[in-house]
Amino acid sequence: MKNTKIAILDLYDGTPNQGMRCIQDIVKKFERRASATWFDVRQKNEVPNVEDFDIFIFSGGPGDPRDKFGTWDVKLYDLFDQIYLSNQDSYAPRKFAFFICHSFQMLVNHFGLATITERKSPMFGTTKVRLTEGGKTDRLLSDLPDPFYAADFRSYQAVQPDAQKLQGMGARILAIEKKRPKVELERAVMAVRLTPEMIGVQFHPEADAGGMLQHFRSKEMAVMILNEHGKDKLEKMVRDLSHPDKIERTHKTILPTFINDAIGALKEDAVAV
Repeated sequence: MKNTKIAILDLYDGTPNQGMRCIQDIVKKFERRASATWFDVRQKNEVPNVEDFDIFIFSGGPGDPRDKFGTWDVKLYDLFDQIYLSNQDSYAPRKFAFFICHSFQMLVNHFGLATITERKSPMFGTTKVRLTEGGKTDRLLSDLPDPFYAADFRSYQAVQPDAQKLQGMGARILAIEKKRPKVELERAVMAVRLTPEMIGVQFHPEADAGGMLQHFRSKEMAVMILNEHGKDKLEKMVRDLSHPDKIERTHKTILPTFINDAIGALKEDAVAV
């Protein structure tokens, strides 16, 4: 069997972040079974050819996911379409794809699965995520508690899901935002499985507790969080990141399971040919 090839698509546009480090650290654990190539999508207009890779991991990133640039975004949306269409063709090789936060919002907006809106206030820190009935039996989420904890950093969100569009594409919602009794706002869509090979999440499952804890305890970040979000937010983040069954459990479960299952499925496909 040929070596599985993973494309890591960086949508951070040069913005300092922990996401790419976390993604690369997870992917490195599979280096004996797969090789990875990193693409700087927004700064260098780098978008891989669908034929050249088996697994695609799309990162988070800054900005409005509805913006149109006419360059890298056109190529990226075309890649979305090609991955989806390849998985609809029983004679074409399967393409596995995972979408995180910003890229998830772009995916949802592109396929019209829900409405993308700006949040009343930015989400910054850790949050509880509730599983739907579909999520409770989904391979990537079924080993997590309900609710589970996730790192969540977003100024935009997917709301008002289009049930007809979801049904027509065979997609299903796997998780939604926690219930907030004192907030009269619709709960955001937090995870969608578009096809058996394609899944997107609103949160950051790649986030590792140890690295993030060190990052947010740095003087510069601590001062920023205190000034912009307050002492309670900082203390909650530290507590959640320090708890082994919260962020770290999510980190060890979702993305590693996706990669492992994708490599296994591709191996089975190769044997069946």
